[in-house]
Amino acid sequence: MKCFSFESCDFMKKYLRPLSYVLTALAAAGLTFALTVSFSGSSKLEQLENLITEKFIGESDPVKLEDAAAKAMVEALDDRWSYYIPASQYETHMEQMNNAYVGIGITIQQEEGGMRIMEVYAGGPAEEAGLQPEDLIVAVDGTSIRELSAAETRELVRGKEGTQVVITLERSGVTLEKSVTRKKLETPVATGEMISGNVGLVTIENFDARCASETRQAVESLLEQGAQALIFDVRNNPGGYATELVKVLDMLLPAGEVFRTVDYTGKERVDYSDEECLDVPMAVLVNENSYSAAEFFAAALQEYEKAVIVGEQTVGKGYFQNTFRLPDGSAVGLSTGKYFTPKGRNLAGVGVTPDVAVPVEEETAALIYYNRLTPQEDPQIQAALECLK
Repeated sequence: MKCFSFESCDFMKKYLRPLSYVLTALAAAGLTFALTVSFSGSSKLEQLENLITEKFIGESDPVKLEDAAAKAMVEALDDRWSYYIPASQYETHMEQMNNAYVGIGITIQQEEGGMRIMEVYAGGPAEEAGLQPEDLIVAVDGTSIRELSAAETRELVRGKEGTQVVITLERSGVTLEKSVTRKKLETPVATGEMISGNVGLVTIENFDARCASETRQAVESLLEQGAQALIFDVRNNPGGYATELVKVLDMLLPAGEVFRTVDYTGKERVDYSDEECLDVPMAVLVNENSYSAAEFFAAALQEYEKAVIVGEQTVGKGYFQNTFRLPDGSAVGLSTGKYFTPKGRNLAGVGVTPDVAVPVEEETAALIYYNRLTPQEDPQIQAALECLK
């Protein structure tokens, strides 16, 4: 899941370390012996790490120990929006934030027996090599992925630009091998299409890098094609950068406040739109997986009465995160402030309530997530069209 984050170059001080004393219970010949042992170190975690390193009879991996401890510390905050990123995953995290990565251009879903290809990006390496939606990947470079997670499979598939990866897949009962050349790919952030008469659909995947520029391009293209009303789809949108959100809202809203943040020090920042705005009927599609910037996008248009909100209640993420890089290359995304709608509402635990509620069953929700429905088959798009009439 992506998060609504503000990047920071500040380094956090060393996060792991130590234990003032350790009681080790040993059982032998039916008797229990309690040993009191003292170890060097300034904190509980540091002392525990030293104890394991010096006394544990098996093998221990210091990196694994520190990653596990760091992750547990962040989880102990009981904040679902704060997160820990191991050094080995930081590059992938930044690729996601930049909407660019080196890979083969597919979307996969884990299922029994392998990874089902749900989408093949047009013009990407996978399409060129002949991979197709519904193919079941069972091995990567000869390594079975039947017991691996989707994240572990992605790590195997990705690699250096220009190198090849062999994908073993099953298609209609036949096992095939496809050699695919990895390329640097830019994930489309905002796309537009005419869907019904004079109505255009703008799908915004996230609010990370290039969101504002691609959204503007999509809107302008649809208007040139004759669109007289627009539907913005931010379903399954995990949020992104505040700067991108503000640029998009500035394009759509009249002069006024569009976004407000208050950080942990009490420092407040308010962003405004100018007088230039888009003056056409609009609707916004949301669901329970519309997070953060996607929610505030919908809320701002709703509060300015510029769009009707259609779909399902959103999750209610009201905090923003700063990402702090740690000395070993890992990072922590830490909730450091709150953000508010133009009318001063914080959506934490509340979310956005649609003007027109259109719930869908689990199967339809999955088809929407993987872009497997046409606009004519999508009940929420059809409800938005009815509203715009």
